[in-house]
Amino acid sequence: MTSNQTVQEANRDQFRFADGEDELIFADEGVGSEEEGDALGKDVWKVIIVDDEQEIHRVTKLVLSDFEFAGKTLAFHSAYTAADAKKLFMEHPDAALVLLDVVMEEEDSGLKLVRFIREELKNQTIRVILRTGQPGQAPEKTIIMDYDINDYKEKTELTSQKLFTTVVSSLRTFRDMKVIEKNKNGLEEIIKSSATIFELQSMRKFARGVLTQLTSIINLNKNALHCSLAVTKEDSEIYILAATGDYSSKEYDRVSDVVPITILKEIEDAFREKRSKFFDSHFVYYFQSKTGSENVIYLSGRKALNEWDRYLIEIYCANVSVAFENIYLNEEVEHTQKEIIFTMGEITETRSKETGYHVKRVAEYSKLLALKYGLSEEEAEIIRLASPLHDVGKVGIPDSILNKPGKLTDDEFDTMKNHAGLGYSMLKHSNTRLLNAAATIAFQHHEKFNGKGYPNGLKGDDIHIYGRITAIADVFDALGSERVYKKAWELDRIIELLRSERGEHFDPVLVDLFLGSMDEVLAIRNKYPDQKVF
Repeated sequence: MTSNQTVQEANRDQFRFADGEDELIFADEGVGSEEEGDALGKDVWKVIIVDDEQEIHRVTKLVLSDFEFAGKTLAFHSAYTAADAKKLFMEHPDAALVLLDVVMEEEDSGLKLVRFIREELKNQTIRVILRTGQPGQAPEKTIIMDYDINDYKEKTELTSQKLFTTVVSSLRTFRDMKVIEKNKNGLEEIIKSSATIFELQSMRKFARGVLTQLTSIINLNKNALHCSLAVTKEDSEIYILAATGDYSSKEYDRVSDVVPITILKEIEDAFREKRSKFFDSHFVYYFQSKTGSENVIYLSGRKALNEWDRYLIEIYCANVSVAFENIYLNEEVEHTQKEIIFTMGEITETRSKETGYHVKRVAEYSKLLALKYGLSEEEAEIIRLASPLHDVGKVGIPDSILNKPGKLTDDEFDTMKNHAGLGYSMLKHSNTRLLNAAATIAFQHHEKFNGKGYPNGLKGDDIHIYGRITAIADVFDALGSERVYKKAWELDRIIELLRSERGEHFDPVLVDLFLGSMDEVLAIRNKYPDQKVF
């Protein structure tokens, strides 16, 4: 195994995201009509067929009539002209797949529609399968290079089996892209919420903001939402601070006078047992401040809560629990933000449920190396607090790649490399010095001193010192930790790798400083041994 492969392997950290198994099911009978799934309110994959030949629509629907993938059937939408197709794309921005003819009213009608989808609608998720009966007018090599499409087929190629395979592949990619988008949006909601929630100085406004942001974080829309409550306990009575849904007009009423007995019992149990509980489609989150005040957030919806929703709720509510007591104690805000950052960093680690203090150790190694390099105590502390988010972009990488026990293929590794850019895009919008540093680290910790890293191939001092420091700390700890795809390396072997990559992967000055501080490094490793985080 080469040094590059070893470092590549060492930087593959795991994260488990709740996701259904791929399923392909063909029913014995029954043909789904156009838009049938939508009309019945079913969870479906929307497929748009754009072709001026009516027979193409009929045959395509017939071949795919009994198709089911990941528990969802297909809902077809047909357009026979480019003008009608544009309307469909605007009406169905959540469409998963379009089967698109090239030649319709004009010889390049389909190609113009591709430009419309990608450039005007800014829709990068829909999978575009170009189909043509006249390949001579649209040469495959030219089309693939010049247009943002996902597959190109001659109509004579599309037998029932090949059409089936093409659709499966496209839907699988679309699903993975939506998972990435959901994870990214959830973390962005937490970051934005954490930055603004402390501005709400009124307890009522604060409680309302908490409920609004929670429903946004876990994607509960107004139709899906049943109710949410923020309640507080005073002198053995429980009062409503804020509410949405059925109880939005009941602020400061006694809970016992308003809510059904089943909800009241769950809230009372939370106060009595002093702990939070998660159920299939609702949760009761309990927290107590240092001053002794007790609060509960109750939220229910028709959407079932998955593992990812619970992680987001726990992270956000961890912030809220401190914020309730710190509305007038601003000196606690910095501590809360630090805890959130470490928790967010640990999300990527705990996805595999096999690791413990990786982000904590990386943080401490990074601060130690920053001080050895000569940075100030203040700047070294910034690196310590920001480095736990170095791999936060991996929440957008599919489980099949993150948890693969063997070597990644070239395509899989290309997907893995996207986590640097994803992490940067999540963090770059903040105005705080801490999250700006975290954005830089997320973006640059896989750059190499010799210019052969990613995502931008930066070289030498063009890589920010934060990225150069975190790169050494991350690789050293990853190699020394057991993962699902590898055993932990012995210390001598890790040191040998660092030396061999001196001036190649790593800044040579930092390598010398790190290896010269091995007693302090090992003291940190011994202080934070791996254990279960959740």
